[in-house]
Amino acid sequence: MANHKSAKKRAKQSQVRRLRNRSAKTTLKNLEKSLRAAQETGADTKAELMRQTQSAIHKAAKKGILHKKTASRKISRLSKLVNSK
Repeated sequence: MANHKSAKKRAKQSQVRRLRNRSAKTTLKNLEKSLRAAQETGADTKAELMRQTQSAIHKAAKKGILHKKTASRKISRLSKLVNSK
């Protein structure tokens, strides 16, 4: 456990950020999963789901939850998937 006041604060901040990042990552995974499922079933909502997923990925990259290149790669692969069929 932290012994200094600043170390205690840093530990508390890290915990809050970890939970916030975990929530955002879970949301991203669920959006990607629903987009892939819509692609498999041929649902008409693919375009709307793609827009929402892309927006969420961009926001995560902007906030530092995902690396910029990771976000770009995810969007590219999802776009390729949606446009393939």
